[in-house]
Amino acid sequence: MKFSFKNDYSEGCHPNILQALLQTNSEQQTGYGEDIYSLQAKELIKEKIQKADSDIYFVSGGTQANLIVISSVLKPYQCVISASTGHILNNETGAIEATGHKVLSIETPDGKLRPSNIIPILENHQNVPHQVMPKLVYISNSTELGTIYQAKELEELSDFCRQNRLYLFMDGARLGHGLTSEISDLSLEKIALFTDIFYLGGTKNGALIGEAIVINNTDIQEDFAFNIKQKGALLAKGRLLGIQFLELMKDQLYFDLARHANQQAMKIKKALQGRGVQFLSDTYTNQIFPIISNALIDVLSEYFEFYVWKKIDAEYSAIRLITSWNTDDEAVNRFIEITERELS
Repeated sequence: MKFSFKNDYSEGCHPNILQALLQTNSEQQTGYGEDIYSLQAKELIKEKIQKADSDIYFVSGGTQANLIVISSVLKPYQCVISASTGHILNNETGAIEATGHKVLSIETPDGKLRPSNIIPILENHQNVPHQVMPKLVYISNSTELGTIYQAKELEELSDFCRQNRLYLFMDGARLGHGLTSEISDLSLEKIALFTDIFYLGGTKNGALIGEAIVINNTDIQEDFAFNIKQKGALLAKGRLLGIQFLELMKDQLYFDLARHANQQAMKIKKALQGRGVQFLSDTYTNQIFPIISNALIDVLSEYFEFYVWKKIDAEYSAIRLITSWNTDDEAVNRFIEITERELS
């Protein structure tokens, strides 16, 4: 069986979560996220972000989180600003547009947005009331290209958004990987300080399913629960999500799992760099994009699964490799061994 580097959710979940679900299985708990485990998990997250007045909601997946957040925050005539690589633009089947909100895209080389990228959008949407109103800036950390925001970058973007009355929303499907990157100077506390809303991704970091939406801006907290219910995201057995996040946030497990995934990716990156391989983007998370020959891609495809991300020219393409919380040394070493053998 081929080992998959296609994503970071091919495995089930961390054993601690399975054990916790098993141990609590026979207990009767209040439904709809009012169980003791969900309440404890929410309080633990608030402690870690050092923001007691934030509201927290658990939902099952990233697309669901993005759809609910954006559709609930925006008025019908308002729109979203996103990098052209943004998940909401390319990988969610028009979920945001289906709620009636246009997504305005911006080309950036590294998948990140900066104030200078957004200014032209605002300048080109002054024909009131004939154009949609830009109101929310959507970013990801880490991005779809595996890059991350540094604290100064996020603070500058946050200041710009507040000066221009824009909401700042961070997709955190891989937030653990972004925060534990060896070059990151961000923290959960800073993210809570600089964003109006973000979410902690569990699906791609050791949970069976689940994302934790964190609403920091008190002005947009009211009635958010109605949107959760209306979009079909309010689980009767909300305990299933609460238990998972309680386990992930205890004893730094969430960050340990993400750090492991990053380290495994960096082993491959450094080995390929040692062989002169170039990369589509310079990443320090669990996503890497080596540019290799199509012939080598054919060989590696016999042993591993991965995405061919972008054609570079007639002979070379960039592939995407993603490591997970459970990627072991054997898979990493085998990939390096086969690649080095073919490149020698």
